[in-house]
Order: sequence, then structure tokens, then C-alpha cells
Amino acid sequence: MTTDQLTTSTASGLRNHLQLLERERASAALTPLADDASYMADLMDEIGAVRSAYVGAAVTEIASLRAALDAPLIG
Repeated sequence: MTTDQLTTSTASGLRNHLQLLERERASAALTPLADDASYMADLMDEIGAVRSAYVGAAVTEIASLRAALDAPLIG
């Protein structure tokens, strides 16, 4: 995912992508790729970036839903 995609994706889409990356990591651990430090570092960096974007998107969606159901918080 590009940086733009990370900032414009829904929490659901980011969660799906995070699950895909976790499956890729688990699969790589069973192959010679597990010994490729560069590949594993890049994969872990991407997992971290997607996880952070997912948390941010989820919090934003929760806050938006809360504001739609009630009045927005002021202060």
C-alpha cells in the first residue's frame, strides 16, 4: 500500500490488509525468506505502518459514529 492509500482507506480495508501481511509473514517464516533480513525487515515495517493506520482509522470511525449519534464533543 502507498502512503496515500494508508491515509484514505477504511478501518475494514486496513484490517484486511493487515491480516494479509500477517499471513505473508507466517508463510515466509516457513521458507528460506525467513533468513532474508532485508525482506523480513521491510515486511515488519509495512506491518507496523498498516497497523498504525488501522488504529488511526478505527478511532476516527468510532469518533465519527459517536458524533453522528450524539452531539459532537466541544472543548
